[in-house]
Amino acid sequence: MIRQQLSRIALVAIGFSVVGCASSKQGGAAIGAGVGAGIGGIIGNQTGSTARGAIIGAVVGGAAGAVIGHQMDQQAKEIQLAIPGATVERVGEGIQVTFASGLLYDFDSDQVRPDAASNLRNLAASLKKYPETDVLIVGHTDAVGADDYNSRLSEQRATAASRFLGTEGVPSSRLRTSGRGELEPIATNETEAGRQANRRIEVAILASAAARRP
Repeated sequence: MIRQQLSRIALVAIGFSVVGCASSKQGGAAIGAGVGAGIGGIIGNQTGSTARGAIIGAVVGGAAGAVIGHQMDQQAKEIQLAIPGATVERVGEGIQVTFASGLLYDFDSDQVRPDAASNLRNLAASLKKYPETDVLIVGHTDAVGADDYNSRLSEQRATAASRFLGTEGVPSSRLRTSGRGELEPIATNETEAGRQANRRIEVAILASAAARRP
């Protein structure tokens, strides 16, 4: 089953790289340009995560992949030390950073809290140190409330995080956002603990197109 899923993922990635698709929409959520970000939503249906799907979609492999992977190892370690409240995972040749929404926003708000700004400021410092990467910021909510409201709130939160990174000197050309609302839960929505886990921001850090060139 796993082998079949990976095969389907590879075929989707190849197809999108051939047609050069600029963007994709899954469940009404627009995902930014670029092969990795563009197919993140589609591969996300296989992996359960748009952020993870974007990283898998930008797979490099070979000697270039080894160099990128080594850099990502180092960057992931540094992010973990700089943002201890975040969950940092190495995925393929990229990094997924997950912020519980409470680390950045008040409940039902898309405004980055002043006392939480250091989390994004430290992330921005890392992104500037490693400039040959692109970033997809994906907002998620729990299932409480209307679907369209949750989708809008998740996009607004992702956009707020992106804008903050921009004010810290990360070029907007490197940043993409997506709001997935309640579509990609990582826990049950039947308990408060599960709903809290589902309210999150996921940041996919992947090699830029220039870095992926042989």
